[in-house]
Amino acid sequence: MLTIETTSEMSPFTMRADPASPMSDDEFFGFCQLNPELRIERTAEGEIIMMTPAGGETGSRNAAVTAALFFWAKENGEGVAFDSSTGFILPNGAIRAPDAAWVRRSRLARLTPEQKRKFLPLCPDFVIELRSPTDRIEDLQSKMEEYRDNGARLGWLIDPEERQAFIYRPGRNVEHLREPSALAGDPDLPGFTLPLADIWEPNF
Repeated sequence: MLTIETTSEMSPFTMRADPASPMSDDEFFGFCQLNPELRIERTAEGEIIMMTPAGGETGSRNAAVTAALFFWAKENGEGVAFDSSTGFILPNGAIRAPDAAWVRRSRLARLTPEQKRKFLPLCPDFVIELRSPTDRIEDLQSKMEEYRDNGARLGWLIDPEERQAFIYRPGRNVEHLREPSALAGDPDLPGFTLPLADIWEPNF
């Protein structure tokens, strides 16, 4: 049995599954394939969070972030970049789809072909979450802590609404930046820099 909760017409909505019969990872993957128009995540507690397609400004910002990471990763060669349609099964059982992610090739090489076709059973080395107008900053901050707790080496939470960014690294306090012009990935992503002009002000 699923119970659906939503706070507003445009906000993500949560489906609470019966804890006695939770979906397996394969069942959840199949459920997501049946709903390709939605971005769907699962929390460690088994709640299913469904998000509608992004608006124009958020879509443009996501494209800028993903493109910058993709071209850096292609030149660097040590890892693979992924966009927001990619699901990752974290060690705590949550299935998350960050707005952008990067994983070292040495870790991906350990996966079977079947594992690579489905949600990847690992936490990315690097994640980016981009706040949309309907996102609660507290929810995204909790998600970033979850990535860090599950093995992410670097995480960026970018908040265009307030022109601020939060940097997450293991064993360190969260770094809070106000109106930075760019973010740098050194030393974990050597040479990767994300300019933020097109994030603060979409170019259309």
